[in-house]
Amino acid sequence: MFVLATAGHVDHGKSTLLRALTGSDPDRLSEERRRGLTLDLGFVWSATPDGRPLAFVDVPGHQRYLANTLAGVGSAPAVLFVVAADEGWKPQSQEHLDAVDAFGVGTGLLVVTRADLADPSAALAQSRERLAGSGLGAVDAVAVSARTGAGLDALRGALGTLAAAAPPADVDAPVRLWLDRAFTVEGAGTVVTGTLTGGRISVGDDLELAPGGRPVTVRGLRCLGAEAETVAAPARVAVNLRRTPRAVVRRGQALVAPGRWWRTDTVDVRLNEDGVTLPAEPLVHCGTAMTSARVRPLGPGAARIRLRTPLYLHLGDRLLLRDPGSRRLTGALVLDVAPPELTRRGAAADRARRLAALDGGTELAVQLRRLGLGHRDELRAMGVRMPAAHPPETADGPTAGDVVRAGEWLLDPAYAARLGAELEEAVTARQRSRPLDPGLPVTEARRALGLPGAELVEALAAERLLVRDGRVYRRDVPAPLPEPLRDAARELDADFRAAPFRAPTGERLRELGLTRRELAALVREGRVSRFGDVHLPPDAADRAADQLRALRGPFTVGDCCRALDTSRRVAIPLLEHLDRTGVTRRDAVTGRRTLGDG
Repeated sequence: MFVLATAGHVDHGKSTLLRALTGSDPDRLSEERRRGLTLDLGFVWSATPDGRPLAFVDVPGHQRYLANTLAGVGSAPAVLFVVAADEGWKPQSQEHLDAVDAFGVGTGLLVVTRADLADPSAALAQSRERLAGSGLGAVDAVAVSARTGAGLDALRGALGTLAAAAPPADVDAPVRLWLDRAFTVEGAGTVVTGTLTGGRISVGDDLELAPGGRPVTVRGLRCLGAEAETVAAPARVAVNLRRTPRAVVRRGQALVAPGRWWRTDTVDVRLNEDGVTLPAEPLVHCGTAMTSARVRPLGPGAARIRLRTPLYLHLGDRLLLRDPGSRRLTGALVLDVAPPELTRRGAAADRARRLAALDGGTELAVQLRRLGLGHRDELRAMGVRMPAAHPPETADGPTAGDVVRAGEWLLDPAYAARLGAELEEAVTARQRSRPLDPGLPVTEARRALGLPGAELVEALAAERLLVRDGRVYRRDVPAPLPEPLRDAARELDADFRAAPFRAPTGERLRELGLTRRELAALVREGRVSRFGDVHLPPDAADRAADQLRALRGPFTVGDCCRALDTSRRVAIPLLEHLDRTGVTRRDAVTGRRTLGDG
């Protein structure tokens, strides 16, 4: 389906044209028919000569109904721009063109109507010149007379050509259906309509009603008057909502895919024009939504907008800023939906320079260069284009192309390298200042680097650092032991050589100056192994297993003590360790042990 907003003319020239094209009247209100003036949005449809469906959203031309006009233009992917031959280009024509430009509509067709009342050549030339200087550029043009039918076949052909050349909509995009009507159907309940520009909606889908976030369920669908199970973009669609009161739904809201859009009340934007003077409190239009706002200029062509009512946005969305006093319309491109606070002096100017360097791209690598890091779900909600599938892990680590992965967190490689260097410096500093306790706690490392998740610390540790037992250590440089501790370790080694399973007593440890802290350092260094509160040589478990194999059959704790020449104080925690590792197996009834397979 090809959907066009029909804009440009101030009176019923558009409506008359649409009636001639479609056989239906876009003016729904009796007052519109009585006054011969379009007051609100109208909706009709037809088909191209080759059978392609066409849908039209007729927008008001009179300046008093500009808000309705913007609601129609803001959610349409193309425009049928109408100018009357006997009136030519009018102020409202320029206002509509400004709106089309501001919303970034770049596809359209020029139609000069009422060619039976005046020579259309002047209006064609003037309108072509105006449109050529806009985002529409050099569009095709057709002169028609709805009264006589002259030119209507040519118009249908031009619409068919335009529809065939239109880029396909992204049917896999997340749904955001801006609502332009809401009403009640007897026996069905609340129905809303809108122009679906991306994604697809199916009966049974669970969506959210933005901006409040109310969960809603699709009860039924209609497209061009026919019921449907699924409707894919682009399309005009009517959605019947299950258990949703009519009172909670209105134009300007949107049906959105849960978790796929960023709800925000503050955005940083690039203005379509440099040097434009913005009102302090403009009206902001997006899709069919309108809200008041406050503007803070940041620098040339850049501004921060604080919205009174939040919007569900993506990076790259188009906003229209309307000055309620002068009626001036200014377009803006959304560059950041979650901008940082500006607290220090000169922050606004610095922010403007950073925004000037952005091209509005939503590629993952581009956005990570801007953000440094981001959570996968949050990036997706911002509109960042995510890779279709995770690249496989490699022996080189979690880096894949232009992205470093840490669980659900994604990092820019350069940013990850800087953080990794900072982490290494912090671990080295800890090691130098506390050689007996050199490991930097992961929580402390996370806090020092300002990281949102502990899993990021392990990813940043890379190859030069080791994360173990909640702490980060250097791999390549062991912490130097103080000289007194090295002397005590040598004496302990001598004791173990004389009696490997005679664990030092508390008195012997005090004699050597070995406190709990010093013993923990020797365990980390691999000079001592610990079994409960007992300390033995580092290879004690393996040596014990070898000697116990000589018993050849089930054995008791006493048998173990005799085989190892030790006491029950040592044998029991040592055997419990061997049980846990599968070296021995304990019979629950007799209490005897046998050698296992471990």
